[in-house]
Amino acid sequence: MAKRALISVSDKTGVVDFAKGLAELGFEIISTGGTARALSDAGISVIPVSDITGFPECLDGRVKTLHPKIHAGILAMRSNPEHMEQLKSLNVETIDVVAINLYPFRETIMKDGVTLEEAIENIDIGGPTMIRAAAKNYQDVAVVVDPADYNTVLEEYKASGAVSKETKFELAYKVFEHTASYDTLISTYLRKQIGKELFPQNLSLTFEKVQDMRYGENPHQLGVFYKEIGNLDGTLAAAKQLHGKELSYNNINDTNGALDLVKEFDEPTVVASKHANPCGVGSGKTIYEAYMRAYESDPVSIFGGIIAANREIDAKTAEEMHKIFLEIIVAPSFSPEAVEILSQKKNLRLLELPTISQKMDINAFDMKKVMGGLLVQQRDVELFHEEDWKVVTEKAPTEKEIEDLKFAWKVVKHTKSNAIAIAKDNMSLGAGPGQTNRIMATRIALDYAGDRAKGAALASDAYFPFPDCVEAAAKAGITAIIQPGGSKNDQLSIDECNKHGIAMVFVGMRHFKH
Repeated sequence: MAKRALISVSDKTGVVDFAKGLAELGFEIISTGGTARALSDAGISVIPVSDITGFPECLDGRVKTLHPKIHAGILAMRSNPEHMEQLKSLNVETIDVVAINLYPFRETIMKDGVTLEEAIENIDIGGPTMIRAAAKNYQDVAVVVDPADYNTVLEEYKASGAVSKETKFELAYKVFEHTASYDTLISTYLRKQIGKELFPQNLSLTFEKVQDMRYGENPHQLGVFYKEIGNLDGTLAAAKQLHGKELSYNNINDTNGALDLVKEFDEPTVVASKHANPCGVGSGKTIYEAYMRAYESDPVSIFGGIIAANREIDAKTAEEMHKIFLEIIVAPSFSPEAVEILSQKKNLRLLELPTISQKMDINAFDMKKVMGGLLVQQRDVELFHEEDWKVVTEKAPTEKEIEDLKFAWKVVKHTKSNAIAIAKDNMSLGAGPGQTNRIMATRIALDYAGDRAKGAALASDAYFPFPDCVEAAAKAGITAIIQPGGSKNDQLSIDECNKHGIAMVFVGMRHFKH
């Protein structure tokens, strides 16, 4: 009895060569629809599925392979005499290879203006049923969902007349990985269409591997970068690398922090980041002016840092950037002259992200893996609500101080907690990130700012539990403070501000970042 292969694919990459190879090995080829036509046009003899089932394709192709003569041929266990006897009595022949990839649901939903009806029509029914059946019976059936595996199957058949059990088991595993991802895409899409709750009872996620890392956070850890499936505009996963060596695990994590912060600004802005904390932020009329302010914020910490800019990097700015060691520069674009200048440093990564200023959706998941579970929340996309802005001191901030307060608030929002940020004249002057108490964060930020703290604004990501932070700020010359408020000791901090003539604003919104 001749071996049989059932081939029906949406992605026709390599399928003609695969079918030719099987035919040369004596296989009969069963196929459907567009695949059957493609194989026939290539001169390959094809048996239509309807010839096997004795039933025509119907309902616009919705029903083709859902038939006992197909599924019995796939699922029959060759080592089970009763199964084989039943096949004989039912006049069913076995199917030894199943090569199927599914309707392009993912590609369909990513098209602009796709309708629900189009999406639904691209949900495959017969395909998943057949490949799951073949995977369940992997001892007897080689099932291929990835064109990259065609050659493996052919080579093993040529070498020994069969595909090894080990290879068939691996191919079966890939089936269930494939269908799990496929079904997750469908359920996620449908949940969004019907406005189901943001956090479902059972959360399934699917990501695609972008690259294997040399290592993870440290050299003794393995690491991989996966990307979401869907619209990735504005994210690092959508960036195009123009120059430099491959991104590392830490590069990606740290650049993400810089991207988050630069999205807060509409005016030309540069964010310098180190270990996912801002170490210099500057805004200006031009990107050159913004970069110089970011650099002058902290010329020490920017060394070996990451730059995110929301305007094209021009030659003048590139000349300044070229003077120091930087790991990464991500921007919406680079002028040809800037690329030429910056490419002189072979390891400097240049990332082009035209949609860098696109704001993130509040309902996009922000996730943190913990041992035994997953923490999921909405993204922190808000800054403050204007109606909640409340001056709580005798002295109100001037218009200039309000500008500085808002700038400092943007910076502190993206600094690891406990966090303090100091700013003046469209530039950050110091940050105290990730401290276990707020007074230490304040002292670090003031130490970075030095004499520049005189007349500057100070932001705290959460309330002051004691007035010691205000005392330190006053001693350094800070004239305005912004914080959420909400401590039982708020009045003590207010009194301390009044004592030193400092304006303080409560915004009623905390921005912890851990």
